[in-house]
Amino acid sequence: MTDAVTRAAALLKGHRESIDRLDAILVYTLGERFKHTQAVGKLKAEHDLPASDPDREANQIARLEDLAVQADLDPEFAKKFLNFIIAEVIQHHKQHQS
Repeated sequence: MTDAVTRAAALLKGHRESIDRLDAILVYTLGERFKHTQAVGKLKAEHDLPASDPDREANQIARLEDLAVQADLDPEFAKKFLNFIIAEVIQHHKQHQS
């Protein structure tokens, strides 16, 4: 291998290690988030509250879009990601109500 290829391989390895660590952080963070949303779902079911809260969801999406801009992340991607999570949470809340 040439020196340039060796350096590139070392840089690639470092980036991949960082990505792996960040993926682990994402998974554990989502796990923690869903523990709280499960508790919210149970609380809503116990008190006959609706599974969905459109005002909160809209506020959260706007908040995440702002955070995405600050983090130099595509706000549309952040919005799609949060919408996916919200849909999953609402499904869990509906299961608690059944």
